[in-house]
Amino acid sequence: MKESRNQYLLLKQGTIHDAVTREPFVADILAENGRIAKIAPVISGGRADAVKVIDAAGLNVYPGFVDAHCHLGLDGYAAGFAGEDFNETGDPVTPQLSAVDAVNPQDETFRMAREGGVTCVSTGPGSSNVIGGTFCVIKTYGNRIDDMIVKEKSAMKIAFGENPKNCYKNKGVYSRMSVAAKLRETLHEAIFYDKKKRAAGYPDNIDYGKMPPYNAKLEAMLPVIRGEIPLKAHAHRADDIFTAIRIAKEFHLDLRIDHATDGALIADELAKEGFPVAIGPSFGHATKYELRNKGFETPAILARAGCKVSIITDSPVIEQRCLLLCAGRAMLYGMKESDALKAVTIHAAEHIGAQERVGSIEEGKDADFVLVRGNPFAVDTRILYTIINGIVVHKG
Repeated sequence: MKESRNQYLLLKQGTIHDAVTREPFVADILAENGRIAKIAPVISGGRADAVKVIDAAGLNVYPGFVDAHCHLGLDGYAAGFAGEDFNETGDPVTPQLSAVDAVNPQDETFRMAREGGVTCVSTGPGSSNVIGGTFCVIKTYGNRIDDMIVKEKSAMKIAFGENPKNCYKNKGVYSRMSVAAKLRETLHEAIFYDKKKRAAGYPDNIDYGKMPPYNAKLEAMLPVIRGEIPLKAHAHRADDIFTAIRIAKEFHLDLRIDHATDGALIADELAKEGFPVAIGPSFGHATKYELRNKGFETPAILARAGCKVSIITDSPVIEQRCLLLCAGRAMLYGMKESDALKAVTIHAAEHIGAQERVGSIEEGKDADFVLVRGNPFAVDTRILYTIINGIVVHKG
């Protein structure tokens, strides 16, 4: 649904669930040029013809929902190989790859995401490779990826366990030891590469005779070793999770743990370590050995232990329209509704480093909202409005 941006958008008298305060409250929200300008019991004044008004009385207003791990736009809907752009299989170490170069905003899955109230996602390479390339954070509305970007390079994807083993068992990555060794080797090489560049006076007084030859892989790893972006670790099994943590601490790196299928087995340890965890995808059969412990009780157990939990679709494994159903199932298995809401809003935004713009309804943040009648986590609740940057992009 295409609509030109209104200078002002006013949501009147909705029940606001802002994802940061404990109790919902009734208020007006004024958005100006795509940002939340004011939240107040009543907002009036201004030129009526310059303001798009939505009567939200009797409706629940939520932040736009956030999926902290998926492959949206990188795995084409009903496209086959022509649209499969999320995995490389020629080299186990490909940090130089960037998701923004492959995302297709015209793919049908973006419309489906908006229908499900998902306004912001972290999307990127799959888990075939030990190092897969950079994820990006984008909005789910737009014709051109450059205009949808929240963060162009938000995290470096790494993977442990069965996926890199299976993809590269005939190419020198046969065991979990090999996976860890490949990652360590690349991190050490990036550190030495960075030291050589700095010794050559980079970036201010460069002696080009001393500069190391350009290396695209190591250049891509510099933001990781400098602490500018985290590692985003695909890890299901408990031992793989601990290997990811061990390596991150060894190199003093930031880390996000994605999937964490065995998380319930090590909940107290994960809470003590303090790294954010994103759980899912939880629908469907365990299609491989390391998924045998997956279940909707995992986010509940981790949240009770004190972990910062997100719930993810890993789309196309689960389509974005089912993100809220995943949160609802987690509630059925013991997760508090407040924790489930945070898992698809503010905690998800923090997981992907986008909390300054998305994940909650606060003044100054992006004007991303979802309006529903009833509970968004119930199977029969329909999304009435999805709003991104102050634009109504779905009306149900």
